[in-house]
Parts: sequence; structure tokens; C-alpha cells
Amino acid sequence: MSDTVSSPKRLAFFERYLSLWVFLCMVAGVVVGKVLPGLTAALSRIQFGQGSQVNIPIGVLLWLMIYPMMLKVDFSAIGGIARKPKGLAVTLFVNWLVKPFSMALLAWLFMRHVFAAWIDPETAKNYAAGLIILAAAPCTAMVFVWSYLTDGDPAYTLVQVAVNDLIMLVAFAPIVMFLCGVAHVIVPAKVLVTSVIVFIVIPLAAGWVTRTALIKSRGKDWFDGKFLPKFHPMMIGALLLTLVLIFAFQSKNLTAHWPAVLMLAAPIIVQVYFNSGLTYLLMRRFRLPHNVAAPGSLIGASNFFELAVAVAITLFGAASPAALATVVGVLVEVPVMLSVCRFCNESRGWYGMNYEEKGPVCLHS
Repeated sequence: MSDTVSSPKRLAFFERYLSLWVFLCMVAGVVVGKVLPGLTAALSRIQFGQGSQVNIPIGVLLWLMIYPMMLKVDFSAIGGIARKPKGLAVTLFVNWLVKPFSMALLAWLFMRHVFAAWIDPETAKNYAAGLIILAAAPCTAMVFVWSYLTDGDPAYTLVQVAVNDLIMLVAFAPIVMFLCGVAHVIVPAKVLVTSVIVFIVIPLAAGWVTRTALIKSRGKDWFDGKFLPKFHPMMIGALLLTLVLIFAFQSKNLTAHWPAVLMLAAPIIVQVYFNSGLTYLLMRRFRLPHNVAAPGSLIGASNFFELAVAVAITLFGAASPAALATVVGVLVEVPVMLSVCRFCNESRGWYGMNYEEKGPVCLHS
């Protein structure tokens, strides 16, 4: 292992305190919902079509959040798959064959059994649906942050994000339909497909066209250093305003059932630690370097919560228990993922020792 000691990496100011901002937005939203019930009700009724469940103000804000993230996806990185196919295979296995199904199991266990005394059956089903939607799409934007904090391989991270986004185009809707069906929640196929087109296909295509055209005309350094940073304030503002509106629409649910936030946090926390630990151990079993294993374990555990919020709102409405479940994911994920980052960094020495019959072999990253 390298003896070089580097200064600890830190998140940017906004990302570092994201859970605090989410909590403050929750408070602000509840206050708005209680103090201005007429305005809140009027905003909640502004939809793209009667009964569409797609609230126009929230829909626009969500698109403003997702589009800048798609600008970061570099599909040219897919050519690097051959460099570390085992690492990619492990994370794809956990992302698509373990994470959504394990969350469905946890949602059933916690919502229908552990907390059954405090949640009526219909609400429990909707909470489960929100948790399934949350886990059905792997994280994209924050993956780059987690990879940076663990000294991850940038090329591997880019490949993982690009491949996951392509898989998401065809796998997200069927997985949500299947698992929600198992949970006895009816999900209209037409509405779900529409949400995938609006919140995945269109922003992904728009991001690719924009990225390709601007890099070709202005260069990658200009695109990464000048163009992308301009979207950061817009993305932050859109995220915070979205949360304020959602919590305003949820104000009655939150004040009447505030323990629901704690109950929803439980399966999310278990899911993150289970999937990150499973990925980390599988990576070690296949003797992959730490700079692939650490970001891989984080990719395998984190969720694309912006997309989850958008889809839950589209399917069930902004004031639904399902939408609340996805928002709790935002509140919980950052501090939990930071603890996983810390574990990966502090266990680097242990990870590097892979025991064989001939004795310990140090795996250099």
C-alpha cells in the first residue's frame, strides 16, 4: 500500500449539509402548508392534465434538477468496460438484481409487520411502493461525489454511471411494475412509461446532445470548467424548492403522522448498509483494487432520489405516502452514505490483504 498521506477530502458546502437543508425545507414546507392552506391547495391542483398526478410546478423543478445531472454522463466512457469487467459486473448485479428486490422485502417486513400497529394497510402499501421506486434506480450525480471521497477510479465511475443510465431506460419501469404488483399496489403502465420518458429519456437525450455539441465546439475543459458549474445553483434551487412544495403538500400527513418519517428511515438505512457491504465484500472476493471496490460499494447502495421523487409524484401524487417515502430517502441518504465512505477509507488496509494458501497478498490500487 502507498505510504503517501493525502489531506482528507471533503464535500462542497451544500452537499456536506444536504440533510440539514432537507430538514429546513421540511420545516418550511410544513409551515407553508399550515399557514397558507389555500395557496398550497391551489398549487397542488395545477396539473398537466386532469388526473395526471403530474404537478406542473414540481414537474418543471424536477426536470431542472435532472437535466444538469444528465449533462455529466459521458457515454464515451463505456468503451472502458473491458478494463475492469469484474467490477462493473458486481455493481450491476447488486444494482439491478439485489437492491430493488431487497428493498421490496425490507418494505414488506417493516411496513406490513414491524410497524403494522401504527400504519393502516393501505398506507403501508403506498409506503412500500415509494420505497421500491426509491431503490429501483441507481444513483447518478452523487456517485461522482462518493467516488471522489474514496479516491475511486474516475474512469470506472464514469463507465458505471453511463451503463446504469442505459439499463435504466429499459429496466426501471418493468422492475417497478413487477415489485409494486407483488406488493399489491396498482401502477398504471401508461403513467409509469410516461414518467420514464419525461424524467429519463428526454433529459438523458437532451444532456447527451448538449454535451456532444458543446464539447465539439468549445472543448471538454470549457464544458467541465465553465459550462457545467453554471447549472449548480439552478440545480440546488430546484431541489430545495421541490422539497418545500412536497412537504407543503404533505403537511397534513407529516403533522398527523410524524413518526412515519422515522419508520420510513429504518428500511432505507438497512438497505444502504446491506447493499454497500455486500458489494464491498464481493469486490474483495474477486480481488479487485480498492479504488474500484469503494466507489462500487457506494454505487451499489445509493439511490437516484431525484428520479424516485418525480416518478412517485407522477404515479401517486405529491401528497401521497409514496412521495413522502422517496423524500425521506433524500433526508437519510447523505449522512448514511458519508458513513459508508468513512468505513471504506478506514478499512483500506484490511481490504488490501487477500489471504491465499501462500499467505497474505497485498492488492495495490
